[in-house]
Amino acid sequence: MQFGIFTVGDITRDPTTLKTPSEHERIKATVAIAKKAEEVGLDVFATGEHHNPPFVPSSPTTLLAYIAAQTERLLLSTSTTLITTNDPVKIAEDFSVLQHLCDGRTDVMLGRGNTGPVYPWFGKDIRAAIPLTVENYQLLRSVWDDEVVNWSGKFRAALQGFTLAPRPLDDVPPFVWHASIRSPEIAELAGYFGDGFFANHIFWPPSHTQQQVELYRQRFSDYGHGTPQQAIVGLGGQVFMRPNSQDAVREFRPYFNEAPVYGHGPSLEEFTRETPLTVGSPQEVIERTLGFRDYVGDYQRQLFLLDHAGLPLKTVLEQLDLLGEEVVPVLREEFAKGRPADVPDAPTHASLVAAKEAKEAKEAADATPAAEKPDTATTSEGDQA
Repeated sequence: MQFGIFTVGDITRDPTTLKTPSEHERIKATVAIAKKAEEVGLDVFATGEHHNPPFVPSSPTTLLAYIAAQTERLLLSTSTTLITTNDPVKIAEDFSVLQHLCDGRTDVMLGRGNTGPVYPWFGKDIRAAIPLTVENYQLLRSVWDDEVVNWSGKFRAALQGFTLAPRPLDDVPPFVWHASIRSPEIAELAGYFGDGFFANHIFWPPSHTQQQVELYRQRFSDYGHGTPQQAIVGLGGQVFMRPNSQDAVREFRPYFNEAPVYGHGPSLEEFTRETPLTVGSPQEVIERTLGFRDYVGDYQRQLFLLDHAGLPLKTVLEQLDLLGEEVVPVLREEFAKGRPADVPDAPTHASLVAAKEAKEAKEAADATPAAEKPDTATTSEGDQA
C-alpha cells in the first residue's frame, strides 16, 4: 500500500504570527516538503493545480520535474490535473516528458476543478464540466494509446494524423487516477476504463465516500476489469498531530478557524466528528486511518494533506517526521494483515511495463501456428530422460 501527501498549494496567512508567505517562499516550501516526504520514507507526493489566488501550483509538471531532479524514489503525482480546462493533448505531452525525466516515477490524478471563474479563462463552461471530462479523457487515452490519432469531438479542434511526441516511456502511459468529491459520473468513467478512483475524502462523512467507492468498485467489475475487491482505490485525508491530543487541538485550532476552505463554519469538534479530519496524537491518527478500511475495503493509496491553512514550514516538516516515524510504519504493518492475496498493489510504471510485456508474449504465443510451437511434452520427456 502506498502512503504519501498531497498539497493544494494555498497561500494563507499564519493566524498566530500574522505572516503571509510570498509566492516564492510557498513554492520553495513545497519543494522542501516533497524532499522531506522522501526522507521520512513516504511513497507519493502529489500537487494540486490552480489558476487563481491564493494558490501557486499553476504548472504541476514543471514543479514535479524540479522535484524529480532532487529525489530518487518518490513517486510524483497530481491532486489534481484539470482534465476540463487543460488541452488533453498538452496533458499527454507534459506527462510524457515528465515520465522520461523521472524514469517513470509518475502517475496522474485527473479532476474537473470546481472553481467557476477559471473555466471561461480557458474558453470552457463549467456547466459542461462532466461531458468535457468524458470527451477530453477519451482523447487523452487515444493520444497515449494510438500511434496515429484521427479524432473529432465537440469541445476541441479535430486532429488528423497526430502522433504524440515524445511517446510515453516504454510506450506505457502513466497510470491514471480519477478524483471525485461527489460525482457518480467520475466513478463510472474510472470503472469503464479500469483506472484508479481517488475519493477526495476531505469534506464529506464516511457514508458518502463509501457510496462512491462502492459504485466505482461495482462498475470496475461490470466492465470486466476484475472483481470489485480488485479495483484500485485511493483516499485523501487530513491530519494534525502532536505527541498528545490536547496540544494538537490547542495548536491547530487557530489554523482551522481561519482556513479558507473550512474556517468560519462548523467548529473543529464538529468537523472532526463528521469528516475524516483527525487532530490528535499519532496513535489517534493510526486508529482513525485504519478505520477507513471498514467502509471502503482494502485499498491501494492513502494521501494526507498536511501543509495548508497557513501552517508554517517548520510545523509541516515536524508533521512529516511524526507521519514517517510513528504513523506510516504502523499503518503499513496493520493494513497488510488480513489483506486478501488477490487485492493488487497500486500500479507503478514497472508493474505496467511487466503487464504489457506479458500481454504481448501471450498474444505472440497465441498467434503462432500450432506446427511451429515447441513440443513441450516431448521436451519434458527428453529432460526427464
